[in-house]
Amino acid sequence: MSDDETKPREPSRARALLSTADMKLLRRALESHAKATEDREELAKINALHHRLGTYN
Repeated sequence: MSDDETKPREPSRARALLSTADMKLLRRALESHAKATEDREELAKINALHHRLGTYN
């Protein structure tokens, strides 16, 4: 066996699932939905998600 076969492999580099542009688009969509909803519980969830998405930009 060669040294290459016995060494553990390094994990491959993780790739981003969403781009910065995707995050901005998602935030705008959430803003639009928040304006259209009257359900307070759903609005709280939308606002929390909107905030979390903002921390990634």
